[in-house]
Amino acid sequence: MSVQLLQDSSAGKSTLDRAEIGPNPEPNLQTGPTRRSREAILADLPSIAEEIAKGAVARELGRELPFEIFRTLRQTGLTWLRVPKHLGGPGGTLADQVEVICSLAAADSNVAHALRSHFGFLESIAVDPDAPVSRKYVKEVLAGKLFGGAHMEINTPRPNMLRTKLVKQGDRYILTGKKYYATGAAFCDYTSFTALDEEGRVTGALVPANRKGVQILDDWDGMGQRLTASGGVDLDDVEVFPDEITSRLDGNPFVRRHNATRAQLHLVACIAGIVRNVFTDAVGYAQKQARSAKHSHSETARGDHFVQQVIGDIAAASHAINVIIADVARTLDAAATGIVTGAPNLDELVMASALANSKAQIVVGKLAIRAAEKLFDTGGGSATSRKYDFDRHWRNIRTILNHNPLLLKGRVIGDYYLNGERADFDEGRVF
Repeated sequence: MSVQLLQDSSAGKSTLDRAEIGPNPEPNLQTGPTRRSREAILADLPSIAEEIAKGAVARELGRELPFEIFRTLRQTGLTWLRVPKHLGGPGGTLADQVEVICSLAAADSNVAHALRSHFGFLESIAVDPDAPVSRKYVKEVLAGKLFGGAHMEINTPRPNMLRTKLVKQGDRYILTGKKYYATGAAFCDYTSFTALDEEGRVTGALVPANRKGVQILDDWDGMGQRLTASGGVDLDDVEVFPDEITSRLDGNPFVRRHNATRAQLHLVACIAGIVRNVFTDAVGYAQKQARSAKHSHSETARGDHFVQQVIGDIAAASHAINVIIADVARTLDAAATGIVTGAPNLDELVMASALANSKAQIVVGKLAIRAAEKLFDTGGGSATSRKYDFDRHWRNIRTILNHNPLLLKGRVIGDYYLNGERADFDEGRVF
């Protein structure tokens, strides 16, 4: 589905035209897919991923944002899998959701990555189901609505600095500023933004994405993850009502730390899915397109011993990554259960999941980059043909890894084991 872009000649930017996207379908809450079980939802995952994969290369080559895919995903149950049963949801585990991310990323890593903010919002409902925000928006989630947002800003003296303002005017507030890294916001119904109030305190607002003054831009120019809609948002005197303001500092610190770890694991799971795709592309190319090298003793690439070894190495890397991801997901599930039940060893559970996730990022990152490079060893110059778009795998992995610098992760882990320093973990920093 093509989406018209409105050109802002004064700023040289493209603004997504939501009128062209059209309304999002809402399932019938009485008989629709919201009443499906966890098992039924997960059973459909392979076929959904298969459909998404069919147009992935064409979408990237044509720079076509996957709006139609997100319209479909709203009706599958995958976007509300984590909603607890007592709130009307299927009660899926975090490990279930991580496998959803991996499977979607294996089909199209842009789609999986773009759900990062939404799945973060979903996790907040899962671990704090009785919070006012959870109660207020859970029906919207079950109706297929998607939640995104942007909290980072660029062109500031240092990272994590805020210039966006939320100022009171009478019985309402006005939100003004510029955001970036609005991953997935273009596909969402609600968007959240971080800002400074009149006293310089960090606060936030959660507003409808089509609210007047919210301009979501199609200006992401990264070399990878090109269709995640990770660009900017202009906030031009956006009206915010008191019940739409969300504090960024209050609340359970364990929930904040847990959600930070989950946000990082989401990206690692995207990488795991990409490596699954690397393996699929490597096997398919070696079986159908690749020719044997002129020095090979085999008449076919699939019979070449060196190509066989490359496929075996990629298969081993993908298996190791899958096992690591599943193990980390289990530690996060234990932390999530501990938060809900008020476990006496909650700090230990949350810390264990953060450490496991940090270690996984280092190992998975190195294995994944190498696997993406080795794909090209299955063939000669033809493997670099633009029509295959095999280079997207390396570009996508490298782009994701720039969100989570491995050198920084290694240092933080080492500092913890050597000196007991845990400030980064306790603050719930998302790298």
